[in-house]
Amino acid sequence: MKVVELFKQRGEILSKQHAELMQKMPPAMREYWEELLTKTNNFHLFSWIRDFHQPAVNEEVSLPNDAENVALKRESAIFDQESLKLTPEAQALYEELREKIGEVIHVGGWLHIDQDRINQFGTVTEDTQWIHTDPERASVESPFKTTIAHGFLTLALLPKLTDSVNPEVPLFPTAKMVVNVGLNQVRFPYPVKSGDRVRAKSILTKVTPVRKGLEIEREIRVEIDGVRRPGCIVVSVIQLHF
Repeated sequence: MKVVELFKQRGEILSKQHAELMQKMPPAMREYWEELLTKTNNFHLFSWIRDFHQPAVNEEVSLPNDAENVALKRESAIFDQESLKLTPEAQALYEELREKIGEVIHVGGWLHIDQDRINQFGTVTEDTQWIHTDPERASVESPFKTTIAHGFLTLALLPKLTDSVNPEVPLFPTAKMVVNVGLNQVRFPYPVKSGDRVRAKSILTKVTPVRKGLEIEREIRVEIDGVRRPGCIVVSVIQLHF
């Protein structure tokens, strides 16, 4: 499915869900709800609605009172319970993954980080600092006596290192689509030097039902062959759609 079609389909679903919620509300509450959507910036009932009704910078907003919050949260709980029903495939994977929290769920193969790969990344990102791209100078002036990979190059390789882009060995084969939500934490304890081999080890830390699937958190450690300290440690967040 094309990205444009995906967003269009999501928009249609959200509009339908919003209309159904509005029908459930008493008239008075419906008026409050419409007013909230246009005024508030700190109301966290539905993030997908809030994002489309952000006030302008420095715009004055009024917050809902406690009674309005309680009533609307009650409606939200009912709505969320209905919308978070998992498909059989998602439910089965959820039960399976809950038993693996804290365990290593994937160890990738070794990947060679050569100077050509580092140079290409520097060209694409316009980060051509000598510590990355000038082996002669690095051999004299760098404390590592060689060039090192960009930290963001290591991050950019995570899909490859975790086999997330290999259709032949999918980590979650029952999922129709895997979406990268982001990284909660990123650290580079030790530099990856030109010529090093690296691999990723993934530890499952959390699994949560979300709309259309599951949200998964993993601690990913990028190991360097022959080095005790990892080149990178991140907490990755992905969503599986079924």
